[in-house]
Amino acid sequence: MTSNPSLFAGGGVMGALMRDRDWSTTSLGPREHWPHSLIVLMRVMLSSRQPMFIAWGADRTLVYNDSYAPMLGARHPAALGRPFFETWPEVRDEVGSLMNRVFAGDPVHMDDLQLTLHRNGYPEEAHFAFSYTPVPGEDGSVIGLFCACTETTRQVLTERKAASERQRQQALLQQMPGFVAVLRGREHVFEYVNDAYIAVAGERDYLGRTVPEVFPELRDQGFFELLDRVYATGEAFAARTVPIRFTDGDDRYLDFLYQPVRDETGTVAGIFAGGYEVTEQVRSRAALAESESRYRTLFETIDVGFCIIEMRFDDANEAVDYRITEANPAFERQTGANVIGRWVSEFAPNLERHWLETYGRVALTGEPAHFENWAEVFGRWFDVRALRVSDPAAGRVAVFFTDISERKRMEEELRVLNTKLERQVSERTAERDLLATIVERTDVMVMAADLAYNILAINKANADEFERIYGVRPKVADNMLDLLADQPEHQAQVRAGWGRGLAGEEVTIVEDYGDPERVRPYYEINFRTLRNEHGERIGCYQFVTDVTERLRGQAELALAQEALRQSQKLEAVGQLTGGVAHDFNNLLTIIRSSVDFLRRPDLPEERKGRYLDAVSDTVERAAKLTGQLLAFARRQTLKPEVFDVGQRVRGIADMLDTVTGARVRVMTEVPDDPCFIRADLSQFESALVNMAVNARDAMEGEGTLILRLARGATLPAIRGHAGSRNPFAAMSLTDTGAGIPADQLGRIFEPFFTTKEVGRGTGLGLSQVFGFAKQSGGDVDVRSTLGVGTTFTLYLPEAAAEDRPEGTPRPDEGPAPLGAGQCVLVVEDNVGVGQFATQILEDLGYKTTWAANAEEALDRLGRSGNGFDLVFSDVVMPGMGGVALAKELQRRLPALPVVLASGYSHVLAQEGTHGFELLQKPYSAEQLGRILHQVLGLRSRR
Repeated sequence: MTSNPSLFAGGGVMGALMRDRDWSTTSLGPREHWPHSLIVLMRVMLSSRQPMFIAWGADRTLVYNDSYAPMLGARHPAALGRPFFETWPEVRDEVGSLMNRVFAGDPVHMDDLQLTLHRNGYPEEAHFAFSYTPVPGEDGSVIGLFCACTETTRQVLTERKAASERQRQQALLQQMPGFVAVLRGREHVFEYVNDAYIAVAGERDYLGRTVPEVFPELRDQGFFELLDRVYATGEAFAARTVPIRFTDGDDRYLDFLYQPVRDETGTVAGIFAGGYEVTEQVRSRAALAESESRYRTLFETIDVGFCIIEMRFDDANEAVDYRITEANPAFERQTGANVIGRWVSEFAPNLERHWLETYGRVALTGEPAHFENWAEVFGRWFDVRALRVSDPAAGRVAVFFTDISERKRMEEELRVLNTKLERQVSERTAERDLLATIVERTDVMVMAADLAYNILAINKANADEFERIYGVRPKVADNMLDLLADQPEHQAQVRAGWGRGLAGEEVTIVEDYGDPERVRPYYEINFRTLRNEHGERIGCYQFVTDVTERLRGQAELALAQEALRQSQKLEAVGQLTGGVAHDFNNLLTIIRSSVDFLRRPDLPEERKGRYLDAVSDTVERAAKLTGQLLAFARRQTLKPEVFDVGQRVRGIADMLDTVTGARVRVMTEVPDDPCFIRADLSQFESALVNMAVNARDAMEGEGTLILRLARGATLPAIRGHAGSRNPFAAMSLTDTGAGIPADQLGRIFEPFFTTKEVGRGTGLGLSQVFGFAKQSGGDVDVRSTLGVGTTFTLYLPEAAAEDRPEGTPRPDEGPAPLGAGQCVLVVEDNVGVGQFATQILEDLGYKTTWAANAEEALDRLGRSGNGFDLVFSDVVMPGMGGVALAKELQRRLPALPVVLASGYSHVLAQEGTHGFELLQKPYSAEQLGRILHQVLGLRSRR
């Protein structure tokens, strides 16, 4: 093969580079040895303006033209004559397999190949369209590859950006709250619609079709003409509440906009159509207008007087005046006066205080009022209903009233007609109740419904809230249950609440309503019966107030208070546990030593009796210690009763002489008038004795102790706790002792804290007083001056007097009567106590069966009781507790008596015994026998 000097002629920059290149240093070898096919392809490549390259030989030696050089970036011109993959190592995986196919004789064409190149020192995305053509040698085998290629990176990225922008725009349109469509061209061809558009117009074949093709039913409704006009003039068109009729045949209403869309030259190329369906709003407004018209007609024609008053308060929030801002015609007929716009202080300066206080309370609290009262200014009796309306800060109250002067006169003169008169009042009251529900301006949510849950009347506040929590807006004549047909769990809750009211139950409930994914507030709901003119029950109505924030604040306050109480109690845990262990170890030492001596066979009867008495006395002391601990923790089970505290104080004072000693003078200052409290009598007396003993020790057995009782006292703020203006009985004990140092005043109610020397007290006496006072709804305060003395004051809420049976015997004395073989089911989870209880009952003459838990007890009793005469159950057990078991038996077997036993139960301490007989642990065999005999005896008498 000979050299050809004109091989690189006309090759531009690459031709010059190739002429200067020493090809003998490459795998191609000297130019004079190049094959004819390579020379031909070289000439074609150098003379072309399209990017081309040749990869020749086993190492794919790279040669290329001027148009290809920019694709190499910084790798040009070093890439000339080098193996292809030394120049492009990063594309070996993608391009290598393609070149292998070509060198195997298979041409390759690709419109878009994406590669990541490092041609400028950093990775960049690149796209190419190319053809790989195999070049055969003289023996027919492929010896090279010829490539004509075009880099399409800019075009691909531009198209991608445009597509991304279109997607972004469509996503924005899709998220728009209203319906959207994009129309193209003079024929108004659908180019895009969002889901909201489909929801309004229905599922149709939109894209690529014209508006008349998609909506043939809109012909002659004017929409096609509007589109033509917007396209022709380039002027937007907007309209509100436009009627439209689709194939479903019902008139619907739209707020919509036709906005011309222009191309880059400013020529109108299409139309943007968007808007909202307002059918429900139009229908709701129409229904509301009809309702308001109906209500206004009723308002103007009813005989019930109605007015809106505006309250005026002083700086202490006491109502001092009000004026009538609005009234119906019946107002003047009922009162005989026209006083609209005037302040009461102007026309009735001596108005009874009752009216101001009642209306002021309604305005401040939002609690409705219903009362009958004489109005001196009008000289008439009125039956009045008042409820707050609008913003509470405005102090506005709606008043419905009826002149009942004639009725009052007839009540005095014709009492024999009382039954008929009550029926008339009931009918008129029901009429006023219905009228109260139609007051649209109140912020209280009001709705009335008939017995089939159909809405008779509803104000805007209730409709807005119903829509907020359920996503559907109610209106008059709608059925509440149908509105919630697709929300069965909410439908059931509404049925349960309204069902009580529609059944005639006038009740107030507090409950949360609504879809949790929307909002679920708490409401206070008052249901009241709705009657027709004949007094027949035709439905009910409700007044609803959102109390979410109030309940949340109460819950947060309760949590904070509980956390504070727990933190305060933790400070006494170390001292409490140490003191309990010390005192109980002392008591157990006496019991254990006595039992050891009782086991001796030679022990004389006299000493045996002494040790038995020691065990019994020690058990009583342990029980008293436990009771004091429970009293401090406010977990004891109290048995409150109403009694005259003054009478009890006089009785205690007579007994205190034996407690305090002869050198302590006890004086009492108790008023003659009775003062009643409701508390546990024995705990009250124990509290007074504990305080008296504490005073005696403070005076070292000599001085004066004064007991004072004050009626109607207010509870002051004590140790950071809020006070109360309610009436309290204040029982104070004042001594003339040494007083209490200021640094100890804050600790004197802690359990086991005492300033006495070892052996002179447990430190639980004042703890019992504190626990009893707090659990009884009161508190205890202390004031002390060093060297002068100390006053303890026990505050307990006053109560109304109650009839109390006198002389009721208490079967606490004498041996317990024996049973007559009655069957007793013992329920006790503690094995030792269960076995011991069954043994005691058998010794007392009863037949026993033992169940280890409440579930087993229910199985043994079955549906009929299986012959058991009584159930004796512990309160605190794993799983179902004793109180829950007793309630379940009360439901299943109401004739089967239940006796509960407990040494401690927070359920009993907080809620009482729930009406069941309770035996306190530790109990004796005599106590158990007496209470079982009493319960079974009462049962037999019934």
